[in-house]
Parts: sequence; structure tokens; C-alpha cells
Amino acid sequence: MHKKYQLLIIGGGVSGTALLYMATKYSGLQNIGLIEKHTELAQVNSHGGSNSQTMHCGDIETNYTLEKALIVKRAADMIVNYAQTDGKDDKLVHNFSKMVLGVGAQECQQLRDRFKVFSDHYQAMRLLEANDIARIEPNVAIVNGEKRKEEIVALGSEDEPTAVDFGALARSFVKSAKAVPGKDVNLHLGDTVTSIEKNGEIYQVNTEQGIIEADAIVTCASGYSLYLAQKMGYGLDCSVLPMGGSFYFTPEVLNGKVYTVQNDKLPFAAVHGDPDLLVPGKTRFGPTAIVLPMLERYNIRSVPDLLRVLRLDSDVFAVYKDLLGVKDIRNYLIKNLLFEVPVLRRVLFLKEVQKIVPSLKFEDVKFANHIGGLRPQLIDKNTRELKLGEGKISPGQGLIFNLTPSPGGTSCLQNAELDLKHICEYLNVPFFENEVPLNNAPTATAA
Repeated sequence: MHKKYQLLIIGGGVSGTALLYMATKYSGLQNIGLIEKHTELAQVNSHGGSNSQTMHCGDIETNYTLEKALIVKRAADMIVNYAQTDGKDDKLVHNFSKMVLGVGAQECQQLRDRFKVFSDHYQAMRLLEANDIARIEPNVAIVNGEKRKEEIVALGSEDEPTAVDFGALARSFVKSAKAVPGKDVNLHLGDTVTSIEKNGEIYQVNTEQGIIEADAIVTCASGYSLYLAQKMGYGLDCSVLPMGGSFYFTPEVLNGKVYTVQNDKLPFAAVHGDPDLLVPGKTRFGPTAIVLPMLERYNIRSVPDLLRVLRLDSDVFAVYKDLLGVKDIRNYLIKNLLFEVPVLRRVLFLKEVQKIVPSLKFEDVKFANHIGGLRPQLIDKNTRELKLGEGKISPGQGLIFNLTPSPGGTSCLQNAELDLKHICEYLNVPFFENEVPLNNAPTATAA
């Protein structure tokens, strides 16, 4: 195998396929390839079992400022627009109710204050009192036929695009890309990249099945983006904190998505409950958070690769020490370790989900085997900081390594737009920026 592309994308999840779609439709690039080590697309973090299937809009994510929320809203709007146009033949976006639940006086006041700031920018957002919550999510507000004793309030909406099957979205992106006339689009599935080398103006990508050449490369391979970057000599000042998330199933006790208020001292997602698009009749709760010694969840062969990218030294250990020095984080990590212990984890997690559905019992909560993903959180060794949010290494010269999209798959089209702009400038080919839907809205560069 020996192919030559203007742009080669490494990684066939929702981020890589979003770039494939954007590049074919909104640029002058004529020859684009995508390589994915699995024989099918979206088998790692974009698989429906590896994420919460949530389209984040910024409204109920209480750790977002208004500025950040509006950037995320644009990203979500891009997905909705795609689902209603080029992806309209595929069932991609699902409407549910959604809310962030406040329990107790402090959380309730926090949500009331947030509503005053956010409601003008989110027309569907409502301040939901106990009676409203009881109507939308009776199991949240009512226990044994009576109202909950704690004060509760929520922010949310009743019928909005809320859930996405990101695996189906990735496959739809590829289908749409191949439908663009006059473009040469090729997939290389079931082939693994071993290294990337620069030969003059051309990148040589060495794979298990041969060599692929490209003028520009964008890697969207989660932790393996850092692995490939470091083999080229980039990102050597970076390490990772590989955070895994696990989930639990209960009977269908929620009609829509119910999130809880984020603890600002914790750089991890708060527990929430979601309808599962792939497992009808169940509610999925989670995630827990645990440090896992691998670069890819459920892939034991990724353990040695993690050891390579960790680049353990005093700077990395200083970050770990600082994290464990924060009482809330230390207690949270210890508790989440116990969530991995059979039987005990069900007892402990039951207390977590009873904040959302107080009537749940021990026998209702079942550990979701082989459900959950892994987020490689970037560590900056120079500043000794854990970098929250997006992880990206951009050395220039038509080379980009995307590690961790933020917030997850929701950012796929918006991030692809930014990467495509850089690639088009480097290759001196047109980028039809004015044709991109929502191009007048805030972009991620405003963050």
C-alpha cells in the first residue's frame, strides 16, 4: 500500500470523521484519507457505551461560565444543523427533557443565581420548582407518594435536542463526505499507525500495512495522539492523567437527563442519570472516576504505551501530589477506588444516585460491565498543572495532534472547523468559511 493525500486524518472517531466531512464540503482539498486501527469506525471513545451520549449545550453544566457556555452552545448547534441537513436521513439527535438538579438551600440558590445570568441566552431554559420537577421527573421529586423533604430546584428544558449517538454520527459524517462530488475520499480501516516522519515537505506515515504520504496530518486518536506526537519529538513537556469512568444501570426511573451541581473543587464530572440510546428500558447513572494504568480503556496492550507517554519525573509527581493535597479531590479519588470493588461499589454508588432518585434500592443498581471510556487529561510539566478541557498539540507546518476534545464529542464540528482553517492556510487551498453554518457565532478561539 502506498497512497498520497493532501490531508491524512488519523483516528476514525467522531472528531476525525467530523474533520473528514468538513474538509470535503468546506474546503478546496481534493484528496483526503482517514486511517483507523479498528475495522469499524467509532469503536473507542465515540462508541455509545464509552460516553454519556450527551450533547452539551453549556446551559446545565454548572462549571461553565457564560462565555464558555456560549462557545459550547455554538458547537451543539452545529451538530443539530448537520442532523437536520446532510445527516437528516440518519437518526442522530434525540430530544429529551434535561435538567441540572439542586438539592438543599445552597445548591438551589446557586441555580437561581445562574438562571438570572443564563436565561436571556437560552430561550428554552426554565427555572423548575419542585412541582415542575415532579411533573417532568416524578421519581426525582416524589418519594413514596410524598414530596421530597429537601429543598429542590432545577434548571432545564422539556423538549430539546439532548442526546447523540456519536458512533452513528461518525458513520454519517463519512457517508456525507463520500457523497460530495469531485472529491477523492479514502478510508484505511484495520490499519495501525506506528510512526510519522517528515521527509522534506512530505509527511511519511508508517503503518502496519505499508506507507502513506501526506502534505498535512491531523491526529484525532485520544491518548495515542500524544504517543505519536512524542515519537516525533513534540509534546515532550506533556504527560497525562488517564481518567476512566464507569457507569451503573437501573430500571427506567428517569424520562430524560438529570445532572447534579458540579463541585468546583473537583475536575471531574458530577454524577448524572441518562436514558441509554443503546439499552432501551434502562437508566444509566455515572460516571465514577478512577485513574487507570492504560492509554485506552479495555485495551491491556495500551499499558506499555501509557508508560511511554507518562514521562514520569519530579514535575509529574508534583502534579499528582498537588491533586492529592486537595481534600475534596483526595476523598473523591479514594471513594471512586471503592466504586470498583464488587458489591461494595453498589452500596456506595447507591448513595450517590439517591440524590437524584431517592427511592432507588440496592437491588435496583447494577454495575454496567464494559461500559465507560477513558479521558487522557493533559499535564503540562513546565507549569506543573493539570490542564482541564481540551488537549491539543499544534507544532504548525500542517501538523495537529488532538488528544482530548472538550466537551467531548459535542465539539467535533467546531474543532474540525478550527483545524481545517489551519490546514488550508498551510496548504494554500481555499477554506469556504462563509459557507459553514453558524460561522458568525462565537468560536472556540474566544475561550
